[in-house]
Amino acid sequence: MQIGIFASAGMLIFSPDKNAFRFEMCFFIYLRFPSLHPVQKGKIFMTIYQTVSEIKEFSARCRKEGKSIGLVPTMGALHEGHASLIKKAAEENDVVIVSVFVNPTQFAPNEDFDAYPRQLKEDAKKAEEAGATVIFAPAPKEMYPSSDMTWVEVTGDITKVLCGKTRPTHFRGVTTVVSKLFNLTMPDRAYFGQKDAQQVEVLRRMVKDLFFNVELRILPIVREEDGLAKSSRNIYLSDAERKAALVLSKSLIHAKELVLQGENRGDILIQKVREDIEAEPLADIDYIEIYGLPGLVPVTSPLTGRNLLALAVRFGTTRLIDNIVLEVK
Repeated sequence: MQIGIFASAGMLIFSPDKNAFRFEMCFFIYLRFPSLHPVQKGKIFMTIYQTVSEIKEFSARCRKEGKSIGLVPTMGALHEGHASLIKKAAEENDVVIVSVFVNPTQFAPNEDFDAYPRQLKEDAKKAEEAGATVIFAPAPKEMYPSSDMTWVEVTGDITKVLCGKTRPTHFRGVTTVVSKLFNLTMPDRAYFGQKDAQQVEVLRRMVKDLFFNVELRILPIVREEDGLAKSSRNIYLSDAERKAALVLSKSLIHAKELVLQGENRGDILIQKVREDIEAEPLADIDYIEIYGLPGLVPVTSPLTGRNLLALAVRFGTTRLIDNIVLEVK
């Protein structure tokens, strides 16, 4: 609830018993109830919208007032990586909308949709501290009101390689929900992290092909001090798995060092990364692959230009992804 106190004009009142005038000021209290209890930080209030109609009305009002809008789509469980996106959005826009929505359509039946962390109160605090203006946290029925689905899908190899091999419907869910968020919030800019490199390339294709009037801002991977890429799924790792997972960033750095030393054969780079990871007993490799940028195009040896070295590895039941961009001259 937001509270405002307004003062009206004062008035002079004569008191016969005291043979004197007294001055009185009238006050009115204004109460505003948002769609959900707001998060309070000092004297700052941030509203959490939960319905499509509310976020559409808010976005339209911002547009009418000439304010620029930055959108940070998330599935919640916010960490420093998300915070870096929100902070950048706050630097570059008048208004920052952070969506918190665990999107069911990008999970396969055997994946961790039900177990995925949901902590809206904590997320709201972190988002506000990073500079968010409002949060959009809809229920699945708000985002998918019809029993028969309407899909937005990027086809071709770009969604079939890397994660697309084992998660064939994943990117269809991503592009569908992101297109809905773009339509609802009408952002000038949308912010994503380089850790989800394949998602970034798929969304770039979607924005290009569907003529979305939005600029995609891609920020570097945020890592722990020991090199592990920040991820909402890191909380699933046991202490031993957490320590073992450091092999991912170490193997990628090794590949970059080899490129700087003159190695430009993609198969050799993949082999060296595989050897590094296979030396860790708790690691179970899903894929290690190299594709050309932009667009995740097939590469040939010797490598040239910008290339994405990407990997996915399981530690116990937790699947982690990581990547590095190799500049080969």
